[in-house]
Amino acid sequence: MTTVVKAINVHKSFNGQAVLNGVDLDVSDGEVLCILGPSGGGKSTLLRCLNHLETLDDGVVWIDGSIIGYELRAGGVLRELPPRKVRHQQREIGMVFQHFNLFPHMTALQNVIEGPVKVRKEPRAAATARGKELLAAVGLGDRGGAYPSQLSGGQKQRVAIARALAMNPKVMLFDEPTSALDPELVGEVLDVMRKLAASGTTMVVVTHEIAFARDVADRVAIMVDGTIREIGPPSDVLANPQDPRVRNFLARVLN
Repeated sequence: MTTVVKAINVHKSFNGQAVLNGVDLDVSDGEVLCILGPSGGGKSTLLRCLNHLETLDDGVVWIDGSIIGYELRAGGVLRELPPRKVRHQQREIGMVFQHFNLFPHMTALQNVIEGPVKVRKEPRAAATARGKELLAAVGLGDRGGAYPSQLSGGQKQRVAIARALAMNPKVMLFDEPTSALDPELVGEVLDVMRKLAASGTTMVVVTHEIAFARDVADRVAIMVDGTIREIGPPSDVLANPQDPRVRNFLARVLN
C-alpha cells in the first residue's frame, strides 16, 4: 500500500533534554495507527514533528511523498522552508488537539469553514455547504450557529474534527483528543473517530484509550523514553509484548 507518513531517525530535544531518540515510523494509506505509552515518552512531540509544529534536530519526515518543513538541496543537505511554504504543506495535514483550539468569537460553522475559505480560497457558498455536511457527520447538524462557549467539551472536539476534515487532509493527527473531556463525553468523540477509521481515513492517534486502540487500530506503537519499543497489530503488542518496558507499562494500564 502507499505510504502516507514516513519518519526516519527523528530526534528532538528541549533545553538539552532528549525527547525523541531516533524514531522511525511509517503509516500506509487508510491505516489507523495508535501511539500509546507513559507520559513523557515523546508521543505528542512526535505528532507535532510530523506536521512541523516542532522543528527536527535530526531526521526527516515525509507526508504523501513530500519532505515536511524542508527542501532537499544539492549534496543531500536539508534547508528549512520559509513559513509560507510550511503552512502550504501543513494544510494537507489535519490536526486535532487536546484542547480544541476553536476560535471563540466564531460559530461552529464559521470555525469549520474558516480554513477552506481563507487558506484554500474555496467559494464561501461551497465551503458552507461542505461545512454543514461535516457538522452533520459528527452529529452536530443542528449546532452550526452555536458558539464554543455554548457547546460541551465533547461537542467542541467534534467541531474541531469537522474543522480538520474540511481541509481534505492526507492524514489526520489526533493528540490525546479525549484527555481534556469529562468521562461521560469521551464516548461521543471516540464514536466519530471510529466512523472515520471505518471510512478509510488515514489516522495517527496519540491516546490513552486502550480499548479504542485494541478495537480500531490496524497497528499499535508503544513509545517509551523517546523511542518506539514495539509496533504491530494490537492483538500482538497488547496481548503479548516482548519488550520489558512495554510489559511494565501495559501491566499498569490494563490492570
